Amino acid sequence: MGRGYIVEDAVEGYLSKLCEQHEGPITGLLIGQSSSQRDYVIMASRTPLREESPLTARNSLDKEWVTEHARQVSRMLPGGLSVLGIFIITDTDAKDTVTTLCQLVFAMENLISSEYLWSAADDDITDCVTLHVNPKTRKTICRTFDTKNPKSMAKPADWKYQSGVCSSWSMVSCCLNVDLLVPLPDNRTSTESMDKCLKDGLKEWANQIQNGICLIEGKQLPEDAELMTGQKRNTRQTCTVQLLITPDDHRLSAAAQPCGGSVSVRGAIHSRAYLHSNKPKARLAEKVLKRDVLSTVATRVQMLVEELLISEESKGGFKDKHPMEKFCLPRRIFCPVKLCGPVCVCDYQFSDEGQSEAIERLKEMLDIDIAEEDLDTTQETPAEIQERGVASELTVETAEALETKRSNYVGVVMATAVALLATAASMLYLNDI
Repeated sequence: MGRGYIVEDAVEGYLSKLCEQHEGPITGLLIGQSSSQRDYVIMASRTPLREESPLTARNSLDKEWVTEHARQVSRMLPGGLSVLGIFIITDTDAKDTVTTLCQLVFAMENLISSEYLWSAADDDITDCVTLHVNPKTRKTICRTFDTKNPKSMAKPADWKYQSGVCSSWSMVSCCLNVDLLVPLPDNRTSTESMDKCLKDGLKEWANQIQNGICLIEGKQLPEDAELMTGQKRNTRQTCTVQLLITPDDHRLSAAAQPCGGSVSVRGAIHSRAYLHSNKPKARLAEKVLKRDVLSTVATRVQMLVEELLISEESKGGFKDKHPMEKFCLPRRIFCPVKLCGPVCVCDYQFSDEGQSEAIERLKEMLDIDIAEEDLDTTQETPAEIQERGVASELTVETAEALETKRSNYVGVVMATAVALLATAASMLYLNDI
């Protein structure tokens, strides 16, 4: 027998409701946490229909749409949670869906991991789960694929429902000050996209985060120390973490090189991660929290770049350069998954958005119904653009040549991006040189 999956029983009820809809093939994501011994599935979210082609979406699988949904959802998951795999509800014989599901999980994993700022660790679980549900008989067939092996064959897995799967999960959180500078190429005709420039620069900062020291409740614990030492088993624990970062001496000593601009990210972020209750170790807490730090910063910068591209494309081109432009990055807000105990998912809210936009996104992406009072907007304060003071403290330059994923080349005049993520005000400054 292969891996075992402990599944929140609310997932069974959710899948049963989808079986009653009789809309043809229905796909969706399985979300939870992996561990060395078993995986935990705490929620499932169906793939939203494409508005432009609802009939096609109901009668066939749009692999690109399914994998893009997975990418968007992965951005909304705090540390410790991830997209574990895919489910499909169809009366097609399970044997006939194996190839399709295999292609989906590999494409999904490749797309999600392309946004990571970290390298895979030796203890990372690389198995992805697929669940085939027959809407008539309600029979389920669970298989896994090892996404590290392109020639991986389907392996049977154990799928077991249980109540209160994550009711006693622990949470670790920290507030981290961020101050990084990403240089951009001087060659204004460079074919490198802004995405690549930013990601390469962020990876250098990511190394600092990965090498940082974690103090859990003020103490540096041994890697193999149990996080819940002194606590009763199956009780929820909340830990505060300090992440100590060593300054990057390499950048200070490196030879000066010409550049066409820079991106400066400054401020503070709220980061959190959830840990299963099966004797989690300090090593796991440190790993998932650091990855959440990297993910939340990269996600916000990427979201702003996407917004700028859409904004400039809608104007039909790019206008004259401005001495300085300022943009606020989105703040992070949280929403409890009510059926899953204390665990929360997150969303990112731009300064011009209200609560209703976040509620709509959570419904569309995760298929959860919430009210405004359910949203936790207290962890990060919205950014405020200051006309004086802040701008004078920043040394900003320009960046050019943004490349979208949908066209070969789109020239965007960007100056320095200064993301102020303080409790967590986020701001982007664009300034021409």
